[in-house]
Amino acid sequence: MAVDINGSALAKLESRIRACRICVESPYKTALPHEPRPVLRVSMTARLLVASQAPGIRVHETGLSFNDASGDRLRQWMGVSREVFYDRAKVAIVPMGFCFPGHDLHKGDLPPRRECRGHWHDKLFAALPQISLILAIGRYAINYHFACLERPLPKNLPSGEIIRRWRDFAGSTPRLLVLPHPSWRNNAWLKCNPWFEEELLPVVRAEVAAAIS
Repeated sequence: MAVDINGSALAKLESRIRACRICVESPYKTALPHEPRPVLRVSMTARLLVASQAPGIRVHETGLSFNDASGDRLRQWMGVSREVFYDRAKVAIVPMGFCFPGHDLHKGDLPPRRECRGHWHDKLFAALPQISLILAIGRYAINYHFACLERPLPKNLPSGEIIRRWRDFAGSTPRLLVLPHPSWRNNAWLKCNPWFEEELLPVVRAEVAAAIS
C-alpha cells in the first residue's frame, strides 16, 4: 500500500500556496511584476528542511527548486545527488518567498516577498512537525527560523558571524545550521573563510546523511 507522504491537510495547504496570487491582487506594496509561480517541496516524511530565500529566474522558468548553478553547489555542500535532493519524501525545500521576486535596478534579485511570510509560513511549518534538521540559507531565512524556534540571535550580528559561530546557535531539536547562499556572489566570502569548507561542511554532510537515512 502506498504511503501518503503529503497527508490531506498538508496537501490542501500546499495547493493553496501554489495557487496564491496575493502579491498580484492585494500586494503589501508594489505588485509582483510578473505572473506568480510559487515553488516549494514538502511532505509529511521529510526530516530535512532546506530553508532558502526566494527562487531565481531559472527556477521561476522551470518550476524546480535550486535548478541552477547555486543548486549544484548546494548539493555539493550537502553531499547529496540530485535524485536525493529532489526526493520530497526525504527533503523539504521552502523559500521565504515562494515566487521569483523580480530584479532590482542593478539586475540583482529583489528580496523575498513579505506576503509569503505573512500569509503562509507559520501555517506551513506548523504542519511539518517532523523536521529535525534545518539548513537556513540567507538572512531572511535565518531571521525567520531562529525567531520561530524562540532562539533569539544577538542584535545586529552579521550573517557571516552567525555562520562562524554555528556551534553556539545550532541547538538540538531541530538542529539549525546556517549556510551562506551558494551563489557565485559569495565566492569572495568563501575564499576568505576557508574554515567553512574545512570545519562546517563535514558537519553539514554528516547531519544531512543522518536526517535522510
